[in-house]
Amino acid sequence: MQAASSPVRSTGGVRRALVLMGAVAVVFASTACTPDQTPDLGGSARGTGVAGTSASSTATSSAPTTPSSPATTTAGEPSNTPTSTAPPTTVPPTAKPAPTPTATATPEPAPVVVLRAGDTGPKVRSLQARLRQLSWFDGDVNDRYGVKTTTAVRGFQAKRGFDATGVLDERTWDKLVSMTHRPTADELANVKPTPVEPKPGAGSWDVDERCLTGRVMCISKSTKRLTWVVDGVPQYGFDVRFGSDELPTREGVFSVYKKKVDVISNLYHTPMPYSMFFSGGQAVHYSSNFARLGYAGASHGCVNVRNKPLLIQLYNEVRIGDKVVVHW
Repeated sequence: MQAASSPVRSTGGVRRALVLMGAVAVVFASTACTPDQTPDLGGSARGTGVAGTSASSTATSSAPTTPSSPATTTAGEPSNTPTSTAPPTTVPPTAKPAPTPTATATPEPAPVVVLRAGDTGPKVRSLQARLRQLSWFDGDVNDRYGVKTTTAVRGFQAKRGFDATGVLDERTWDKLVSMTHRPTADELANVKPTPVEPKPGAGSWDVDERCLTGRVMCISKSTKRLTWVVDGVPQYGFDVRFGSDELPTREGVFSVYKKKVDVISNLYHTPMPYSMFFSGGQAVHYSSNFARLGYAGASHGCVNVRNKPLLIQLYNEVRIGDKVVVHW
């Protein structure tokens, strides 16, 4: 009978052993949780030596990670998750604008030549006579454009800021004509002007020492005469009238800065023919009032002339820059 009960005890022992093994398996399964199943112990429990913390962290680090949906990246934290799988957009290079064509400056036309070295004829003679009026040409005029004429033209051009080529072009000619008068027959024939002697009883020449050099209109308030003097030699003269005590004619040394045949006074609206201005608005000019009334009247400061033919002759001979001396 004892032999028969022994298997029963063995079977029961086996069952107990199996039950115990199952319980251990359950306990083991309950402690080996995944990171998603780990209870949150709070910030105060982490790293403080709470029982089970080391086992939990060890289990977490050894458990395999299950792929999940891409997490949202917090600002300031780098993300390893690619943001886009689309190929990068290729931006075509910006086309460079076509260069703007630069406008080519049109070259100035070459000056038109009027006369040049080697030319001959009456035009050359007239050119020399005009240059002589401005003291650029010395001696007698002739019909040949040679070295002397070339030198005179070059000097005139340089003085005016033109290209000093010595060739007479239109620009040089126009400037020369504006500064000179048309040469007289005597000038073209190299005839020297005959000095005009004063009228009997008009007294001798009244020439101030400042009038002895150059080309000078020498005007004396003492004798009321204007004398045209060239290089110290009196050429001719005539009577003149001056301004009143309220509007006196200025005294001193001046120079002619402007000439004009037809002039009307801006202040007094009276004609001033053949004016040669030397000081502000004061000029030597013809006066019909002086021719009619003589010394019974006075000018407004200008030097009045009543001998019109001689004044016209003087006007044609006087150049811009010639000296004017008004003295007692």
